[in-house]
Amino acid sequence: MKSKEERANLVEQYSKIPIEGGVFQIKNTVNGKILVDKTPNFKSLNGRAVSLRLGSETNKALQKEWNEFGEDAFVMEILEVLKPSDNPFVSQKDELKKLVEHWIDKLQPFGDRGYHTIKPETNNGPK
Repeated sequence: MKSKEERANLVEQYSKIPIEGGVFQIKNTVNGKILVDKTPNFKSLNGRAVSLRLGSETNKALQKEWNEFGEDAFVMEILEVLKPSDNPFVSQKDELKKLVEHWIDKLQPFGDRGYHTIKPETNNGPK
């Protein structure tokens, strides 16, 4: 068991790790299907895995296959880290949205390729 001093040191070291966000994928290694998503903090990915383990994932198709194939059939991979902006007027939320849209357009995780549903076209073009 670690001493209080060692634990305090570890907590301090952890708090100094820079918070990084970006785009990641959850990939089914059995059938190759992917879910592409974004997060402002990659440290939160553990929470996503916990949601899947508990059966509370919001993407029902992903949850169904997680239950069917088991946790070992899935990997979480970082696709791109969001580069911090020096401009205080740049919204991290907006930048993450653009980044995830780029990766969804690139990887096309629809139908047999992924867990995304095809959004209907709007006046703003296809999504």
